[in-house]
Amino acid sequence: MIHSALNHLVTTPPEPGHHITFRGAGTPETLSLEEFHARSGRLARQLRAQGLRPGDRIGILAANCLEWALLDLAALRLGVLTAGFEPGKFPADGTLLDRYDLRLLFTDQESDHPAVLPMTRARSMAATDSDEELPPVSYGPHDATTLKFTSGSTGTPKGLAATAGSIDSSLRAVQEMFAHGPGDELFVFLPLSLLQQRYWVYSALCFGHDLTISTYQSAFAALRGTRPTVVMGVPAFYDLAKRHIETRAARTPGADPADALRQAAHHLFGGRIRYLWTGSAPAAVDTLRFFTSCGLPIYEGYGMNETCIVTKNHPGAWREGSVGRVVTGKEVLLDEDGNVTVRSDFPVGTAYTYAAPGASEQVFAPDGTVRTGDVGYVDADGFLYITGRADAVVSLGNGRNITVRPVEDRMRQSPAIAECVLFAHGDELVAVVSPADPTPDRAAIEAQLRTANEQGGRHERIGRVIVADQPFSIENGLLSSQYKPLRPRIREAFLTRIEDPDAGLTT
Repeated sequence: MIHSALNHLVTTPPEPGHHITFRGAGTPETLSLEEFHARSGRLARQLRAQGLRPGDRIGILAANCLEWALLDLAALRLGVLTAGFEPGKFPADGTLLDRYDLRLLFTDQESDHPAVLPMTRARSMAATDSDEELPPVSYGPHDATTLKFTSGSTGTPKGLAATAGSIDSSLRAVQEMFAHGPGDELFVFLPLSLLQQRYWVYSALCFGHDLTISTYQSAFAALRGTRPTVVMGVPAFYDLAKRHIETRAARTPGADPADALRQAAHHLFGGRIRYLWTGSAPAAVDTLRFFTSCGLPIYEGYGMNETCIVTKNHPGAWREGSVGRVVTGKEVLLDEDGNVTVRSDFPVGTAYTYAAPGASEQVFAPDGTVRTGDVGYVDADGFLYITGRADAVVSLGNGRNITVRPVEDRMRQSPAIAECVLFAHGDELVAVVSPADPTPDRAAIEAQLRTANEQGGRHERIGRVIVADQPFSIENGLLSSQYKPLRPRIREAFLTRIEDPDAGLTT
């Protein structure tokens, strides 16, 4: 096992025989890992010629592309910190450079600021060679390599300077469980502005496997051309994939239903899947069972920006309903109320770099542990179960507190419902539902409301369901970059209807 993945990839060219591919809306672009590494070196030399030195910062504000990954690796090879900005949340102007102390900002947006450069500039720089030798770079475990941001439901996202030790620790833990290597092709489509998605680039360079990077919008088309062995996704993606599979299977009348689903699943994912990875948000048990029954084992895990990976189900250690056992380098601590705190051998950080006063103290304890805000328990075999958020409780006007996750999960069991978020209005529970399709199936949603109310307790009865006119999305600001519903924004967007006793579906 490589002791430090980061130090390995900045000093050692990758083994031959593996490739990295970028599949977006245009023509796919494939490079050998050797060529990818060489281009990053040329780009690093050009950035150094621009005056960048260890400890400086560059920003990247763009959709997934070859240039994104090249800039990240080039910065690592220089000892320069990257700040990955999620498109749509940040402006490509001087305020961003000033706020985060950036020397340069690379973007796919228009800008006339002299320090804001187009992503195409990075491509041309990577094609320009020079004889200059890059000075050696070595990372200690506490050295920061990148500035990452929480997805944030309101206000300016909080910044966190991630350490080399935390990245190395996470890569080692994942490699212990899944042994990625020759023969594997990992498929990634979430934004590279999320540091965890760049881990798979580092993994390919260090452990010798293939990698395809796409975008969420192009993911399903790219899957068929890629035929990956591993897909890195979030629950919302797999919920949508399940609906695609069921729709295709329904077009083969007369076939055995189970066989039709398996064939449709293998068609969608390319027929070579070794396993599917999910995390970042709770996955529905029905969805996990569905893919496993289709011959595509899916493993749920748990973590957050402030901890990175904490637990993971994996081959040989899997328990339905759990988020897995604690990985090497992490420890889960539970108080008497089940509140989950995480201790790391190599913490991601011990405070936010950019945040409102008091924000760091709410999450990072003085002893370096991280308060997750989640509630759960560990079974006798060491599997962690997350039962909800400590703050995911709504209070009715009669003083009764309702834990929302079980109620929301019951509503999400319908294929007509992509997301459900519960609010209290007086003594009534009101659900805001994101339909699975742009044209909502109101009859199916109403039927699921009746079913959910029959399954739940008397005090968990939903009084009304407000159906969003269009599904929640990142573009309309109701989903985070990891496709989690943003509860405060959803409440704000639907407040008038939540407070109108005549609005919504009822039973």
